[in-house]
Amino acid sequence: MFNKHEKQEALEILNYQIRSCESCSLSSTRKYALTGEGNIDARIMFVALSPGAKEDLNNRMFIGPSGQVFNRLLIAAGIERELVFMTNLVKCMLPNNRKPKMSEIEWCSQFLDEEIALIQPEVIVPLGTYSAQKILQKYHVAELEPQGSITKVEFGKLVILKGQKIYPLFHPASLLYNPSNEADTIEKYKKLKPFL
Repeated sequence: MFNKHEKQEALEILNYQIRSCESCSLSSTRKYALTGEGNIDARIMFVALSPGAKEDLNNRMFIGPSGQVFNRLLIAAGIERELVFMTNLVKCMLPNNRKPKMSEIEWCSQFLDEEIALIQPEVIVPLGTYSAQKILQKYHVAELEPQGSITKVEFGKLVILKGQKIYPLFHPASLLYNPSNEADTIEKYKKLKPFL
């Protein structure tokens, strides 16, 4: 167990490692490697896929179009953004919004594992398929299939694996393409409120 000072110190060391990482080719196309952001004592930890163009330009989590949707969902669910911790599975922007390579996920997931160990959230909320599969794999120890997929992710359903609560949700960006799903998504976000 860390006290707050130790946790902050360890997180700063980890963030330095993330920012200076050159383990894969994404380091040559990014502006920033994004570190996690938010309350280091958060009970809820959101894990998105990767930074978008605006996030990469400004070195901030969730400030682009999907960030506007994310903020709206939090407000509608009565959750203050300042109370949660947000991070990405892949720390660098994916060029042209392409899908991540398994090697990129593997490199970055080491950083994610350390973030989870430091923050110690009560519930991890993976946003989207890639994040959900990686988090479920981490706690379920399921072998990845060749296509990089594991058992079908059930979004909006709380699971407890190895004592860790995991609540996969669709990425906020999905509402940019399917705005009719917003009311249902808000209801799913509201289920997070008790964890605060």
